[in-house]
Amino acid sequence: MVVAVLLGGGLFFLLVWADVSRIAAYLLAVNIVTLCFYGYDKLRAVKHGWRVPEIVLHLLALFGGTPGALVGQLLFRHKTRAGRFRVIFIIIVVAQAAILVAIMRYGKTL
Repeated sequence: MVVAVLLGGGLFFLLVWADVSRIAAYLLAVNIVTLCFYGYDKLRAVKHGWRVPEIVLHLLALFGGTPGALVGQLLFRHKTRAGRFRVIFIIIVVAQAAILVAIMRYGKTL
C-alpha cells in the first residue's frame, strides 16, 4: 500500500505541476495506480509469486480507482470470477454511484 501512495502521490504532484485540476489529477493518478496494481497482481498470480492483498485492491477502488479497477479486470481478465471479491467490489461501485447521484441531486443544498 505504501508503494501505491508513493506512486499515486508522485503522479498527482506531477499532474498538478502540469496545471491539471487537483480533482482530475487525483482521479487520474489513483486510476492509473489501480490499473497498474491489477496488472502486477495478475502477473504475480500467473507466476505463483507474492500477491497484492485483496484489501489493497479494494481500497484503491474505494478511494476513486473504480474505473481503473474495472479496466484492469477486463484487460487482464483478473478477479472476474472471484466470488467474495466481486461482491465487495460491486458494493463499492453501488455505494460510489449512490454518493455521486446524491451529490448531483442535492449538491447545491449540502
